[in-house]
Amino acid sequence: MKLFTTQWLTAVFPDYKGAAHKSIEVAEVSTDSRKKTNHSLFIPLVGENFDGHHYMKEAFNQGAVAALWQNKKELPAFLPADFPVFFVEDTLSALQDLAIAYREKVNPAVIGVTGSNGKTTTKDLIASIVGSSLKTHHTIGNLNNQIGVPITILSMPPDTEALVVEMGMNHFGEIETLSNIAKPDYAVITNIGESHIEYLGSREGIAKAKLEITKGMNKDGHLLIDGDEALLRQVHQRRHVITCGFDPGNDVYIKNVNLFTNRTQFELSDGEVYTIPLLGSHHALNAAFAVIIAKLLDVAKDKVKQGLAALKQTSMRFELLSGKNGSSIINDAYNASPTSMKASINVVKQLEGFRQKVLVLGDIFELGEQSKSLHQSVADSIDDSADAVFSLGDDAGDITSIVEKRYQTIDCRHFASKEELSAALEEYVSKDTLILFKASRGMQFESLVKQVIDPS
Repeated sequence: MKLFTTQWLTAVFPDYKGAAHKSIEVAEVSTDSRKKTNHSLFIPLVGENFDGHHYMKEAFNQGAVAALWQNKKELPAFLPADFPVFFVEDTLSALQDLAIAYREKVNPAVIGVTGSNGKTTTKDLIASIVGSSLKTHHTIGNLNNQIGVPITILSMPPDTEALVVEMGMNHFGEIETLSNIAKPDYAVITNIGESHIEYLGSREGIAKAKLEITKGMNKDGHLLIDGDEALLRQVHQRRHVITCGFDPGNDVYIKNVNLFTNRTQFELSDGEVYTIPLLGSHHALNAAFAVIIAKLLDVAKDKVKQGLAALKQTSMRFELLSGKNGSSIINDAYNASPTSMKASINVVKQLEGFRQKVLVLGDIFELGEQSKSLHQSVADSIDDSADAVFSLGDDAGDITSIVEKRYQTIDCRHFASKEELSAALEEYVSKDTLILFKASRGMQFESLVKQVIDPS
């Protein structure tokens, strides 16, 4: 596969040396000198504790056929005289400029997805549905920041028809930068939660930051939003805004949600019934966004349902797994916010056919001064349908202490270590028990999950 040639690059970066004019094929873009590549353009990024320029030799040996280079840095003597080098002020800015140019060259329909919760699942759902009809490329893993979004764009094949880009952020201005790089034709704001409230001050601040996704949008582009979210009401009357939610006042609304052991069924306001291999009414909303995007892209109805059924989900996001001794495990340990933790608990409450239900909850990070009160708010979603609530971390203990005061029948325990928690959990790893694991990524709950998964 050829992305572009060095000759094409001369128009993007006119200050260069070497045989760039000879149209050397570039098959991939790489920022990692350790990785074996095929005809790659090496972009040496510079961070606080590293400088990719120091690893040009390794990149060259791994298959780089050209490189970007900050013009104040000395070129290594080993490079052949004809090796194409493009001089730039800053390699990160240049990576982003290259992504902008390549996005325009390929010119796919671009769908940008952001939100406090559910953006990865929504991205996966959109990619699965749209991919049933169009050649689709999408964000892999969590490549959703100022480096990841350009890398995602620059890894799409030249014949891509639809590009689904996830956009994450911690601070104001970051989504705007990503939107100006990807230039979405369609944008989705899944919801406004509390993630990164430490840096953005309030949920109002989070809403403002998420709306930055419109900054680079096509002027005739469609914006899909959670119509039930009061903080997004300000954009309801804007042109090409589609509201979606559970309230019948939305442009598209969801009704008749039914949860089964390994799937959720729901109906949209047009009367169509859909089934997704995910658990929870919050996933019905994520799927509804994907269905609307598919309709805007003229994907046939049967292909939409086929795409939903074929969903390949990013791991550790509400995976229902088989545990030891006939138990069932929900691994939702990829990340957490108060909103997503409550949603996961609500799903567990609704699931039937289990003798016991256990909640294993850990700290939620990046909540700043509101961390204590937001952790405490999680307790409001727990009722006596739970048999045990175990917690680990600095603030998660507030959840167990509140639940313990409210429900004497629930086994509530806070642990100082994973080892202690894991040992206590053993008595619950039994037939017909459902165990939820939910915490921020930094808590590394996957190690706890590993202890209770059925090795067979």
